[in-house]
Amino acid sequence: MRKLFGTDGIRGVAGRYPLDRNTVYAIGLAVAHSLRKQRPNPHVLVGMDTRESSTEIAAALSHGLRQGGAETTSAGVIPTPGVAYLARIRGFTAGIVISASHNPWEDNGIKIFGGDGYKLADAVELAIEHEIFEKLSQTHEPDFAKTEAPELDPSLPAAYIEFLRSQVPDLCLAGKTIVIDCANGAASAIAPSLLTHFGGNIFWTHTSPNGRNINDHCGALHPEVVAKEVLAREADFGMTFDGDADRALFADEHGRVVNGDAVLLIAARDLQSRNLLKANLVVATTMSNMGLEAALRTDQIKMLRAPVGDRYVLEEMQKNGAILGGEQSGHMLFLDRSTTGDGLLTALLVLDIVQRSGKSLSELTRNLKVFPQVIVNVRVREKQPLETLPNVVAAVRDAEMELHGNGRVVVRYSGTEALARVMIEAESEKLMQHHANRIAEAIRAELGV
Repeated sequence: MRKLFGTDGIRGVAGRYPLDRNTVYAIGLAVAHSLRKQRPNPHVLVGMDTRESSTEIAAALSHGLRQGGAETTSAGVIPTPGVAYLARIRGFTAGIVISASHNPWEDNGIKIFGGDGYKLADAVELAIEHEIFEKLSQTHEPDFAKTEAPELDPSLPAAYIEFLRSQVPDLCLAGKTIVIDCANGAASAIAPSLLTHFGGNIFWTHTSPNGRNINDHCGALHPEVVAKEVLAREADFGMTFDGDADRALFADEHGRVVNGDAVLLIAARDLQSRNLLKANLVVATTMSNMGLEAALRTDQIKMLRAPVGDRYVLEEMQKNGAILGGEQSGHMLFLDRSTTGDGLLTALLVLDIVQRSGKSLSELTRNLKVFPQVIVNVRVREKQPLETLPNVVAAVRDAEMELHGNGRVVVRYSGTEALARVMIEAESEKLMQHHANRIAEAIRAELGV
């Protein structure tokens, strides 16, 4: 059982364990030691989002990396998938991102990619964890007076932008009005240069990060914001990213939010129409709506479900030979193009589908019948195995029995926050709300803060 790494790296409140300077330094030492087993002189690429703590964490981490025998280079503020891409094509031994994605500004995190552009395997993260704890027990407090930020290479973001543009060489947005919400995050540093290249009338929102406004009532956590702006501007299309821009959500011309399930549907149909959908298969997660599965079935496209987390979607895709997978939250994996979820790439590909089809986003998603779904988040003080809590087990069993064949129940812990998530889908909204609240109360009684 990993203690530091969650489903998306190490996260916490910036300045507190495990993101205090001593621990971050130890993380750098441990990662450098791990990488030196692969290459005598490892070279690590570091990128970050716009949180005010990111620069200091990057400096402490780089100090540990260098003391451990690794060279470091910075790409500056850049989306997470940009680091994964650049690590792979520029020959870095690893890429590390300082970001907490969709979390509030007070939080931060450390995500590690191998030189192949993929997130590290669970076993590798566990081995690094053991070494981190060993370093913490042995290492005296480092001399942070000698701490320096990694050297910035300004050519790296430009190389990432060029890659993204190359994926849609015929895209032209002339005559289109588009609203783009950058969440005051990493997309703010890339999206304007990237997307103005394609023309169109673009209205930019939340592109002025100040270190504390990332994800603050904007971005993919609040897609209703860009949807409202689409209506106000009478725009054709809206898109919104999360803090590190590894996911994207959309709004159609009627101001309706278009989530990851809908993107999976239109992308699968487009790939199938061009005989490019390998294995005629899509990988979603346990949180994807039953309506997506039903819509794909009408096109004879099979859908498999993976646990929540893009790393688990990726594992299922690789195991079954799929090239398309994703999450309702907007993480999309196009494995024939990228090794990780990329919000900017997803946005370009969706725009390209809209242009080539000659249809609006609402037309492309028209026959996706969404079952009523509710998600209740319960803040917990600890993550005890849910199957060991009798009252929770009983509430889940009762819900599954009553909804059998006409709904789904998913109860799980968040991989990045101290939350239990209760998701229920049902044809009956009354039953859905009743059982969701009952299960949430059972969890709250056992583990609530």
